[in-house]
Amino acid sequence: MADSNTTDLSNPSTFILLGIPGLEVAHVWLSIPFCAMYAIAVLGNFTILFIVKREPSLHRPMYYFLCMLAVTDLVLSTSILPKMLASFWFNSREINFSACLTQMYFVHCFLVMETGIFVAMALDRYVAICDPLRYSTTLTNHMVVKIGLTVVLRGGMFVLPYILLARRWPYCRTNIIPHSYCEHIAVVKLACADTHVSSYYGLFVLLSVIGLDVFFIAVSYIQILRAIFNLSTKDARLKTFRTCSSHLCVILAFYIPALFSSLMYRFGHTVPLHFHVLIANVYLLLPPMLNPIIYGVSSKQIRDRLLRLFTHNGT
Repeated sequence: MADSNTTDLSNPSTFILLGIPGLEVAHVWLSIPFCAMYAIAVLGNFTILFIVKREPSLHRPMYYFLCMLAVTDLVLSTSILPKMLASFWFNSREINFSACLTQMYFVHCFLVMETGIFVAMALDRYVAICDPLRYSTTLTNHMVVKIGLTVVLRGGMFVLPYILLARRWPYCRTNIIPHSYCEHIAVVKLACADTHVSSYYGLFVLLSVIGLDVFFIAVSYIQILRAIFNLSTKDARLKTFRTCSSHLCVILAFYIPALFSSLMYRFGHTVPLHFHVLIANVYLLLPPMLNPIIYGVSSKQIRDRLLRLFTHNGT
């Protein structure tokens, strides 16, 4: 095994995923919370999709964007967890080189798509609160489709260079990835070439895509909060704020772990590797689990439809 991992691997047929380095003996135990998070994410997001599809009164832009978020969360979590569990439970650590690049593409593409959906949801709340008279004419079904296509195309195009660059690097050091999935930085670090282009492009995407999305979301919510505080009564302010509180919670649940993980990879060289990998796993699995719970609890429309569904089935 040692020889096969250190010979010429310019075109490796497979990579070896270590899982969570340093915590191999705890892989089975760690799989339990990860599996629970995934099960809740799948159940919750499919429930959101089912309720929105079943209830004509929810066929509005806000819930269309919520469905886009649910689909994105399902693909994002499914792209990493089955292989991770196979590694933890059955010691199936090998992954084909092309499959590894495919997994990398799906993970990063849907991360970019998710942050784009947050911008669309912030736009929806901005128009609904700051310019409600033009809401139905601004966010038409046609406009929602165009926004959705833009989010998908942007994610696909911005992440494609990750894969093209990773495919052209020679891998002659080792084919062992010290991670539980094919994370971009973890794979590129295995190349025995000057990979600064990949690093610079990753930083470009972080600043130009994620950074701009955060900026637009912040500007939208500054305007939203100004409009809320200008309302005449306290009850009106509280009611209006509740309509966007779930979106704020979802944004924080996504961006805080993602930012923490990104900063650790670039600057936290003294942080243990297993902590890096754990945080990277959490920030991909936690938001898909939390998003349907947050919207199910805070959205009266979804909560009422869910209760009605259970009541109907019970009777």
